[in-house]
Amino acid sequence: MPALTASALRKQIESGSVAPVYLLQGEDEVEKAALAGEFEALVEEGLRAFNVERIHAADVSNADKVAETIGSLLDAARTLPMMAPRRVVAVFHAENLLAPKRESQAAERALDQLGAFLEQPEPLTTVVLISGPLDKRTKIYRLLTRTAVVVDCGAPEDVAAAARWIQVRVEQSGTRIEPQAARAMAAAAGFPDRPSRDGRTGDVKRLRNEVDRLLLYALGQKTITIDDVRAVAGPAALQDEWAMANAIEAGNAAEALRQLALLFDAGSRAEMILGQLGWLVRSKFPAVAPGSLTAAVESLFRTDLALKRSAGDPRVLLERLVVELCAGKRAAAPRRW
Repeated sequence: MPALTASALRKQIESGSVAPVYLLQGEDEVEKAALAGEFEALVEEGLRAFNVERIHAADVSNADKVAETIGSLLDAARTLPMMAPRRVVAVFHAENLLAPKRESQAAERALDQLGAFLEQPEPLTTVVLISGPLDKRTKIYRLLTRTAVVVDCGAPEDVAAAARWIQVRVEQSGTRIEPQAARAMAAAAGFPDRPSRDGRTGDVKRLRNEVDRLLLYALGQKTITIDDVRAVAGPAALQDEWAMANAIEAGNAAEALRQLALLFDAGSRAEMILGQLGWLVRSKFPAVAPGSLTAAVESLFRTDLALKRSAGDPRVLLERLVVELCAGKRAAAPRRW
């Protein structure tokens, strides 16, 4: 079956048209927990006690436990819904069932029974397997890709998804964050406005660390505001100090301007930014854009003179320079210097 992104899965849940089996896999525990919780919306709140079942496999460590837990899963999945059109069975830490640490005949028999169920799942039950990363070479994984909808929860795809990630993480701590504050933190971590065609995302590890710092800073507050984010997300929140230069080399003016804004918001001085752009023109333009070298040098000189004479707002002067440097560039894959 085709794989889904997290955003596509949310749309599917909202529509109410869901598949019998899902595999949520990856290292992003926050996103997996959030998605698993959203499946509960398929059942009316007053009927969830009868039709939503959670199975925890975190402590499954031997063959007998594997067989017992898979048996519980199959019993729950084959139980008819009560006064509702559908049941939801969520299995947390499913990797302990799908890839048991110790092989045995009992575990193999249980996996065979699970495989038979996956081939013919119950149409009135949605089974959600929440797992860490699985070995794609295994028999059970190949079976799941054929019989279940696989959702990769490795990292948020864009600013909107990262902002949701932040909101869930903050709410788990017992507080809340303003939507614009969550979006600002996601943007500062380098997440694109739209899902990237080449699969690139922001830095999830950095995002997690920044959120932890934010929660510590706002300890005791009922609501985290954008001013709190600005106080915490300084230079350490920038994804890459050379991201602006990389965007210019690729001819991506929108991304270059966004990174320029992050540099200013982080407190970088105009002279330092101009020095970085000067290095870019001297070191890279002769190879990547030789036809634009003369014009780029002239733009640098004019901007330097304007800054020294205070002949305009430094931010506006550098924004104009960035746009001029991006103009006419041939696209090139960004790389770290």
